[in-house]
Amino acid sequence: MSKIVSSKVEQLVLPIVEDLKLELVEVEYKKEGPNWFLRVYIDSDKGVDLDDCEKVSEKLSERLDEADPITEAYFLEVSSPGAERPLKKKADVEKAVGKGVYVTTYEPLDGEKAFEGMLSSFHNDELTIETKVKTRTVIKTIPYEKVANIRLSILF
Repeated sequence: MSKIVSSKVEQLVLPIVEDLKLELVEVEYKKEGPNWFLRVYIDSDKGVDLDDCEKVSEKLSERLDEADPITEAYFLEVSSPGAERPLKKKADVEKAVGKGVYVTTYEPLDGEKAFEGMLSSFHNDELTIETKVKTRTVIKTIPYEKVANIRLSILF
């Protein structure tokens, strides 16, 4: 049910964020304890501020009231995805080249399922990540179809 609600809300919010020159990162509908939360994550190249979140929230609230796709009570939250945002689309991965990423795979590659390092390239549906192993740099190539999750990562 939560995927169906997320899909319906995505259709409602997409024109709003595009009109405001923002990017829709993710729509999440989930139950936490006794409460349901509808979370909409937005971003832009310059980042988002409270004013951006407020505009999207107000416009989306109106659309949700009109369309009424959710039967139970819920809390609406509109926010930035944060510094370690998920990379949901190939275009997100392409924009992340040169930045730190954390990648998990569906199956082990060379005995590992988690990789963290600098995304040095994304070409021909393959990610190239430079990871540190003690004092040396190791290059890992990961086919995009093997990626379970990928997000930005703050590297130290």
